Amino acid sequence: MTETVFKILFIAVLFFLAYKLIFSGKRGLTLFEMHFKQGRLNKHKGKIPEKFERECRAFAKEHKLTCTVRAEKNNQVRLHVSANVGDNLTQQIRNIFPFEYYDQKHIDNSKLKG
Repeated sequence: MTETVFKILFIAVLFFLAYKLIFSGKRGLTLFEMHFKQGRLNKHKGKIPEKFERECRAFAKEHKLTCTVRAEKNNQVRLHVSANVGDNLTQQIRNIFPFEYYDQKHIDNSKLKG
């Protein structure tokens, strides 16, 4: 009886690990995430640069966006905008994102190490 339970538990753990390895994706560290609904910031997490948050909120309000904006850092910072937002609006959001803010931090950290 206990052998069967251990076998079932072992198989379940193997399936769980396989699922995590297959579907985990290659996402990096999430710096921040903002969720907009009908142009209003619904919820957020992480440290969002103040100027970007202010401009992004105004932009989302102007265009009544319902989307998620997420910044991740693997080797470099990447900005992800929900697929339901058009390419033109996504590009406008990318244009106001301060990529140099994160590059500057990386430069300062490398100077401290060396």
